[in-house]
Amino acid sequence: MITGSVLGLFIGALLGLTGAGGGILAVPALMFGLGMDLRQAAPVALVAVGMAAATGAVQGLRQGAVRYKAAALMAILGGVTAPLGVALAQRLPSGLLSGLFAAIMLLVAWRMIRQSRPRASVAPSDDEREKACRISPRTGRFVWSRKVAATLGSIGAFSGICTGMLGVGGGFIIVPALDHFSELRMHSIVPTSLMVIALVSAATVGIAAAHGLSLPPAAWGFVAAAVVGMGVGRGLAPRLSPFILQRGFATLCIVVAAVLMLRAAG
Repeated sequence: MITGSVLGLFIGALLGLTGAGGGILAVPALMFGLGMDLRQAAPVALVAVGMAAATGAVQGLRQGAVRYKAAALMAILGGVTAPLGVALAQRLPSGLLSGLFAAIMLLVAWRMIRQSRPRASVAPSDDEREKACRISPRTGRFVWSRKVAATLGSIGAFSGICTGMLGVGGGFIIVPALDHFSELRMHSIVPTSLMVIALVSAATVGIAAAHGLSLPPAAWGFVAAAVVGMGVGRGLAPRLSPFILQRGFATLCIVVAAVLMLRAAG
């Protein structure tokens, strides 16, 4: 119970700090810290990350930073595709799932390192191109069109598949995708991502519960601590350097991915 609580506090704090880091590390934390395999760890991670994300999303709603229509659309499409991911997870070998998870962690690490570079090192074409999802300068909200709806819906659908299959796929997909395809600023991207994570996690956990999901006591300690950690992370985020956060998180992802690959190969 103590180990689970410490790990949950750490994962929740990461989610609060980055808006994208909790889920990707929750599964390996449960695998290494509590001795679960990936199929056992994924639903526990979803419960913990989903409840922690809901806490952060409520804070964002109170501040008016959540783009709730966009979050609802992404969550609906993610909820529709999550069962496909669950079905894939039940059919694929554990070693292959671990390998996929490790590959995703390396991709996240690469994105974090790239994101932490000074803006001057980014090619001008990356900053000057027109984004698919425009924001009204008057209201700060999306200017809705078929293109905007299709883009946001595709992001939600892909995140749902990853969430169902690996217990991750919310923040680490939604945050960079919104940053790439939309004109939203990060202060809106993170809480909007947290709302989608909370809704899609709830849908996926509901599917798992229908198939007999039950959590051991240590898992509930992990969940409760993750919610507390979210509050701590959200409070610390404005005080810490984004460069240190991103580089530190990327390094941790690379180390965990290497361990996962070694275990999968063995």
